[in-house]
Amino acid sequence: MTEQDRELANVDASLPVRAVLEGEFVNDVPAVERTPWRRRAVNWWRRSPRVPLWAKDRVHAVQAVKDLVVAVLRSPFRFMGAVVRGLVVAVRWWRSWVTVRDYREAAEQSEKLADKFTDIRELTLFRWKVTGATVVTVALVVAVLDLVYGHRALWIAGGVCAVALAVLGRRKDGSPGRKAVLAGPRTLTWTMDPQILVDAFRDAKLIGKDETLRLVDRATRRGEGWAVTVDLPATRKAADVVKQREALASALAVDEIQLSVERVRGNGGHAGRVAMWVADEDPYAKPPIRTPLLGVHRWDAWRPVPFGTDARGRRIDLPMVWTSVLIGALPRQGKTMAQRLAAAGLIMDPHVRLLVADFKAGKDWGAVAQMAHRFMSGDDSEHVLTFLDWLVELVADVQQRYRRMRELDDLTCPESKVTPDMSRDPSLDMPITALFVDELHIPLEDRTPVEVQGKKLTAGEYIGELLTWLAKKAPAAGLILVLATQRPDAKTLPTRLRAVLGSRFALRVMDYRDSNIILGEQMNTRGYDSSRLLPSHKGVGILRPDGETQAGAEVLALTVRTFYMPNEDWREICQRGRSLREVEGTLTGHAAGQEAQPMLDHAAVAKAIGSAPTPAEAERAGEIELPEPLASVVDYLANDLDGDDGRDFVPTAELVAALDVEPTFGLDMAKLGCRSTRDRVPTEDGVKQVRGYAVADIRAAVERLREAALIDGEVIDDDDR
Repeated sequence: MTEQDRELANVDASLPVRAVLEGEFVNDVPAVERTPWRRRAVNWWRRSPRVPLWAKDRVHAVQAVKDLVVAVLRSPFRFMGAVVRGLVVAVRWWRSWVTVRDYREAAEQSEKLADKFTDIRELTLFRWKVTGATVVTVALVVAVLDLVYGHRALWIAGGVCAVALAVLGRRKDGSPGRKAVLAGPRTLTWTMDPQILVDAFRDAKLIGKDETLRLVDRATRRGEGWAVTVDLPATRKAADVVKQREALASALAVDEIQLSVERVRGNGGHAGRVAMWVADEDPYAKPPIRTPLLGVHRWDAWRPVPFGTDARGRRIDLPMVWTSVLIGALPRQGKTMAQRLAAAGLIMDPHVRLLVADFKAGKDWGAVAQMAHRFMSGDDSEHVLTFLDWLVELVADVQQRYRRMRELDDLTCPESKVTPDMSRDPSLDMPITALFVDELHIPLEDRTPVEVQGKKLTAGEYIGELLTWLAKKAPAAGLILVLATQRPDAKTLPTRLRAVLGSRFALRVMDYRDSNIILGEQMNTRGYDSSRLLPSHKGVGILRPDGETQAGAEVLALTVRTFYMPNEDWREICQRGRSLREVEGTLTGHAAGQEAQPMLDHAAVAKAIGSAPTPAEAERAGEIELPEPLASVVDYLANDLDGDDGRDFVPTAELVAALDVEPTFGLDMAKLGCRSTRDRVPTEDGVKQVRGYAVADIRAAVERLREAALIDGEVIDDDDR
């Protein structure tokens, strides 16, 4: 045995033995596959800015061919019209020339018409002679040409004259004789002519007379209307076009309900790009569409619920999870229908727990009792107190959910939010829970006295505090609030509660103030006002979603017509929801015959939401002390701050005259967050533009001071403890 063999034998046998792989080196480098020239040519064609858009896209190409065919068919009539207009222009020009109108007007302006009368007369006679000589000469020349070359010369001469008259009579801004003195009714042409669009923008004063639009996408048929995307001139903003939608609709000679204007945002848009859609007729005059959930056996609550359609006929789905919904309108405008549509998708998910409080006390919600975890119908004080117990139970449930989330690992619960898997896990007991309240103003206005930890409140005030806390903290824990009421003003619905409700749906209301109460402050100035909806448009409202819809993630609000779901369809969906829960074993509460309420700890809940009487809160039991001069302004405005038929603007001169203010009034108000602006107000001499304060800014300043006082009170209480 050689020395090398002995060394190998002494190697520790415990060392791992690795497999020996055999292979060979390949030095040949594969050739790089080159792109075929046809594919490169196609890529260049699609990406080149020199190739027009209609030649890149099939839809636009088809539309371009249609436009070309229409232009060819209309060209004879347009040519004849241009010839007639040119003839009128030529006659007017000749008459002005032969009557020496320019010379006569110059003499009149210099007040020397009497002195120049002889010269004007002689010049007029001379021009008549020139006209006669010209007519005779032309007639002789045409006759000679006809004798020499035949009738062909007449046709050529006539064609040349017709072309010359057509060029003279072409439509051009600022040219004389192009518009009729008394025009007929304005109508939108059945093809979207780009020049008509430019004229409409100019008439609506959205662009200047010397400015024009740039077509991003040529006008194409989409649905039952025309769609076009344009770029505004530099410094012009798409937001202004959205605000002036009514003026633009008037310029286009259509009802504003037929016109949809949106700003194009994201990678393909900018602040001056506008997407428009003009319907051929009222898109909401047709019968409503039944909910598509009838053809679905089961639904996932984590998917947006089918809610309605927009003017183009696109289906609009409403996101429900991790948000809250506020629905407001006049009576008999479709609030309950909209609320039931939002509930239908959740009903068809057997892992969702529903609580329904019907304070209308009608039959609209009766069918949901067979599958609801909690159900109540009535408008008495006992129903209000029962509803209060529900809220206390929900607050306690949300607190327990957050405690259990802290104990879960990051794989099961990545964030402090309920996930789809968590909501369907029976061991975690965190199902998606939806609370539907119809006619919310009834419990919020209830004056039944209740005592919470020694603090006396009305039932309505306590319910408002509980709902506000739930709207702030509960969505992440899997609780959905869907609240419907008639005109949610500051008296019936607390401002703090409205501010934390993410999704808003406003059906027809009386005026723009009511619309702003539902959709948000000054939404009417952005072009969204539900008071302009027609009474015949049942179920049509303005949706401000808290999440992405089919119209895009960047859309602020859109007009939606809700699906139609009569009582027979509603009962079928509720029966389907009960069957699904029976199969999954998730039927609980009222539907399972479990009417007993759990033990409620009002003290713990009151402490959690901040209703327990602490020394700081006892000092602020009624109202916080506002600093001057804001306190005097609030006292002077009184009911105007409640948003109930109040003013939107108060002039500075009025406040100075009514209040004994210091010279530094404006600076003090600015320090408190109220800066003066300019607005138009009616006066005895007409409408004048004056400087003053927006009531919304004053209201917001008061709310900020209140919240700051509450935060300070909580900090003091924590330090005391």
